[in-house]
Amino acid sequence: MSAPATPKLVGQGIDRVDGRAKVTGAARYTAEIPMPNAAYGVLVGAEIGNGTLISIDTAAALRAGAVAVYTHQNLPKVATVPVLPSAFGQPAPGQTFFPMQDTAIHYFGQPIAVVVADTFEVAQHAATLIEATYTAQPAMVRLDDGRDQQYLPDNIFAGLVPAAQSRGDFATAAAAAAHIVDATYHFAANHHNPIECSVTAAMWDGDSVLVYDSTQGIVASQLTIAAYLGISPSKVRVVADYVGGGFGGKAMMWPHVTLAPLVARELGRPVRVVLNREQMFYGTGLREEQEQRITLISDTDGRCTGLRHHKLSVTSPFDDWAELSLEVAGKAYAIPNWEGRYQLVKGNTMTPTFMRGPGEASGMVALECSFDELAEQLGADPVELRLRNHAAVDPESGNRWTSDGYLECLQQAAERFGWSTRNPVPGSHTDGNWLIGWGVATAGYPVYEPGQPQRAHARLRSDGSLVVQVGTQEFGTGVATIAAQVAGDGMGVPFDRVRVEIGSTNFPNIAAAVGSTGAANVSAAVHIACTQLLAQLVTIATADEDSPLHGRTSAEIKGVDGTLRLTADPSIGEDYSAVLQRNSLSDIETTGSWLPASDPDAPGKLSFGAQFAEVAVDPELGLIRVRRLVGAFAPGQVLNAKLARSQVLGGMNWGLSQALMEGSLPDVRDGRWANSSLLEYLLPVNADAPPVDISFVEVEETVLNPVGVKGLGEIGMVGTAAAIINAVHHATGRRMREIPLRIEHLL
Repeated sequence: MSAPATPKLVGQGIDRVDGRAKVTGAARYTAEIPMPNAAYGVLVGAEIGNGTLISIDTAAALRAGAVAVYTHQNLPKVATVPVLPSAFGQPAPGQTFFPMQDTAIHYFGQPIAVVVADTFEVAQHAATLIEATYTAQPAMVRLDDGRDQQYLPDNIFAGLVPAAQSRGDFATAAAAAAHIVDATYHFAANHHNPIECSVTAAMWDGDSVLVYDSTQGIVASQLTIAAYLGISPSKVRVVADYVGGGFGGKAMMWPHVTLAPLVARELGRPVRVVLNREQMFYGTGLREEQEQRITLISDTDGRCTGLRHHKLSVTSPFDDWAELSLEVAGKAYAIPNWEGRYQLVKGNTMTPTFMRGPGEASGMVALECSFDELAEQLGADPVELRLRNHAAVDPESGNRWTSDGYLECLQQAAERFGWSTRNPVPGSHTDGNWLIGWGVATAGYPVYEPGQPQRAHARLRSDGSLVVQVGTQEFGTGVATIAAQVAGDGMGVPFDRVRVEIGSTNFPNIAAAVGSTGAANVSAAVHIACTQLLAQLVTIATADEDSPLHGRTSAEIKGVDGTLRLTADPSIGEDYSAVLQRNSLSDIETTGSWLPASDPDAPGKLSFGAQFAEVAVDPELGLIRVRRLVGAFAPGQVLNAKLARSQVLGGMNWGLSQALMEGSLPDVRDGRWANSSLLEYLLPVNADAPPVDISFVEVEETVLNPVGVKGLGEIGMVGTAAAIINAVHHATGRRMREIPLRIEHLL
């Protein structure tokens, strides 16, 4: 006798648990959390990009109502500057430079003072009255101006990645190549502009501090603040109830995150530090200006035999940092001979940082546009050429992938797009005065794994409800919702009987949600905690002589809808609450811990996808309009169909923005960013957003984690820009290698 299987919660498109709070305004963000007797801190930035601060006059600001002004003269020195890490469960400073420690000015907007007042408005006004004098030197902010000073570092990315890498013998392969594409692509710098500007608030109680932070990693904030202040992390509690977007800009801890508790300790009262929109261009890193040169070679059959991929980019004066533009591009296809190189130029900017699809979004533009050029040389269909060069195994290690799905993604998206009806001749599709173009590109993103255990706490109460606590934060991804789905399945309870508590470092540790790792880390820890808790409950029931399950083995029992039942005869069983109450237990609890197993023969770890774009180009006005986008992805287990689609939808629209809009323009006179506002830094609005067709390819993922999650937050952006740029070529017959594309490129 068996009952119908209960549908799994995981995979369903359940509405987000925080949706009502957000749409009604009940959700409180960091700048809105009340603190008694709170003061407001406003940063004052340097008005030069390179040089020395000679003097700073704070008298007018104090007369205007500031209660204090902190500069290098009276701000305590930080205890240490932590080594720049990758943010995976460690202290995570955005750069190995902390301002207001001396008089050196390294970049425009570098904080030189914090003005504190009883109200935000008074602090803002008083900040404008700070007068500083400088000895200025020329500021190098543009790649071309430092090209003759480029160098090859030993390592990049916080020392984690060699700057020069290779496999096979590219030079020998190039000498025998039948076809060669040699192209150089230039990418403008980009800056983070989430809806919520960065903000940190701090309130001391004796030698302990409560910090409210808009962050992608509450534990990373905790560890970084503790390191800078020279105190134990146990003395720092970080809370993030809601975060208004992160996208990498809130993954690392920038100076304001430590300045808030540092100033609050000196002032002896709570302090809130809020960056304004212009300060977001000078306070939270950037995606660096970069140039990528691709040399792609193939035999007469169009099988790629080699790839040389060199990148030149601007970094800060103090860190060898470049986003990893070569890594996925070097493994996306079955190319035996590969050479990658990261060259740097030290400029007067902040240290670059993560931005959605960090490296993959730019590196795959260069590779995928070059693939289209190769297809044109060969007279081959761009989709078929990609299928021909599919990497069935990891080209770097030769090991199998944990799971694949690339071929299915490309074929499925091509069919949904209608690619088979495409006329390959550029300019052959028209709609009135518009030239219509179709383009394709591959999407790929690495699967990163944590170096520390990921933990979650689960508690089953005597009324049969389940409470799960996880030390993570909600910054728009719906993490509490997917955690509840995983918990419900793991414990066998209905969704409405699960409450997930997040947002505090008092809860078990989860690493910062960077590199599309958040869902995997949280779901794995929650799954283990809840399955362990269910096993604990089963042990109690089978040992209880009054239970109908007494003497049964755990293998015979499953948890379904809050009831323990015999698998062979579901009519035999009892409610969770009955088990606990009969044994005089108010609750049972456990903490689950997950850490990926080390494997000397580790399989390749990538998520795969494919992107297609249709554009319309007005050749007389130089206008480009994206008419539709189609994407298919194989991210392993989809935890929530609705949230997954939302993640990819946002990423694909950001890819449109990357291709056609976003670019920070440096002012070479003083090193400032000339378009540091949403009036001039272009972002897409609803009128720019085309219809988007999104589908998922189911692949069985049994290696990476117990839930089979590979990550989805960033792959939606990867490939979109390249598909759009390739579509523009199909419409116009012109290859454009300046990103973003601008009107003048088409006229």
